[in-house]
Amino acid sequence: MKLQKATRHQVKLRIGLSGPSGFGKTYSALLLAYGMTNDWKKIAIIDTENNSASLYSHLGDFNVLTLEEPFSPERYIKAIQVCEEADMEVIIIDSISHEWQSKGGCLEIHEQLGGRFQDWAKVTPRHNAFIDAIILSKCHIITTSRRKSRL
Repeated sequence: MKLQKATRHQVKLRIGLSGPSGFGKTYSALLLAYGMTNDWKKIAIIDTENNSASLYSHLGDFNVLTLEEPFSPERYIKAIQVCEEADMEVIIIDSISHEWQSKGGCLEIHEQLGGRFQDWAKVTPRHNAFIDAIILSKCHIITTSRRKSRL
């Protein structure tokens, strides 16, 4: 244990955008990322939304990594690593919802293991590794997640 003087250092942002489908999460994430970098080429989108990021290609020359099913935590982690290795400054994960509730995501993995309470002991570490990959990334990360509309 060592007591030391506090020093200010550069931290990486973690931003989460949540909203119903069609509410502008991807567009907003891109504008935030550009505001952080002023360089479209330093922005990567991990796109799980059927190439929806390409709808905004007119904004600038950002990078897209298309992630298709299965949406396992390990595949998300690998996608983050690919973006880090390409020296991206901002990674947009559009959307993290699939890692939990889509084909190959944590809920399906749990069900395939038997769906019992004790089966979460095998799923939780995999999900936590995904969260750690976001938290420990050397890049700024913006995530989007879907939620139901409440009217």
